[in-house]
Amino acid sequence: MSSDKKRAPRNRTIVLTDEDKAVCQRRLLRLRGPATLAEVANKTICQDVFTVLDYLPAHSVDLLFADPPYNLSKSFNGRTFSELPLDQYEKWLDSWIIKLPRILQPTASVYICGDWRSSSAIHRVLEKYFIVRNRITWEREKGRGAKANWKNSSEDIWFCTVSSNYTFNVDAVKLKRKVIAPYTTEKGIPKDWRDTENGRFRLTHPSNLWTDLTVPFWSMPENTDHPTQKPEKLLAKIILASSSAGDLIFDPFLGSGTTSVVAKKLNRRYIGVEIDEDYCCLAEKRLMQAELNSDIQGYHEGVFWERNTLADQKKPGKTRSKPDTKQLSLI
Repeated sequence: MSSDKKRAPRNRTIVLTDEDKAVCQRRLLRLRGPATLAEVANKTICQDVFTVLDYLPAHSVDLLFADPPYNLSKSFNGRTFSELPLDQYEKWLDSWIIKLPRILQPTASVYICGDWRSSSAIHRVLEKYFIVRNRITWEREKGRGAKANWKNSSEDIWFCTVSSNYTFNVDAVKLKRKVIAPYTTEKGIPKDWRDTENGRFRLTHPSNLWTDLTVPFWSMPENTDHPTQKPEKLLAKIILASSSAGDLIFDPFLGSGTTSVVAKKLNRRYIGVEIDEDYCCLAEKRLMQAELNSDIQGYHEGVFWERNTLADQKKPGKTRSKPDTKQLSLI
């Protein structure tokens, strides 16, 4: 989190200066009792989620995305989550998931992240309160190899809905793939693909196996020092599929702010809750940067591109202005 950490010249990691933090702290919200939607919409709430869930307005959230601590011993900016026996982790999940139905719209969708250790516990808790519709598995291409086990390179996201009446915009989350076998008709007309100046591509419907994501790293402008940061592209898929413009997106474990940032870029409202003040300030800095640049890496002209697609790198998305590629100052 420190801005005085030595970094490579081309490192684009977003960091907080003391001046940044002073500005961002003034933007944070802390609730002392039940709040109205107008009071919490488009806010970062710096507080314990177990308290906040009781204060949020009823039936206000259209889409909930949660990336809770996995059942691992891990430190988050000085705060430690210790691995629990699976039955105790399941009880911990239930202690906050039980509070979610009150704040959700009847048409809301819920996405909860986990890994192979925690996934079964998440499933058991979610099916008590929601309709479990799918389990997305996405490839994390980073990580060390294992000598006595399979390398762990995937994570899960459980997709649920409150009812059978929910939003799913399939056309908004199609993936643009390179054509490996360019089949044509007898007259030479392409079958379900197009020949462009950058190569042959087809649009494919989204599946529950995502291999087109890049975990943020030092040369990406969305990167932060948060240890479990999710890619903006991942949140863009979920937000576009399961919400509409103007809907309210809620993240109870906001971290460095990715959910709120992507919601803002995609013209949704947002509420983010995070207990760590430094991460809250980092989220606010990213939200201010999003006002200058609405790019989402890997998403261009309404479609998602495969990871490391050359055409995607050549054609950045539309921006409201041209910010400096160096760190943006907030003051």
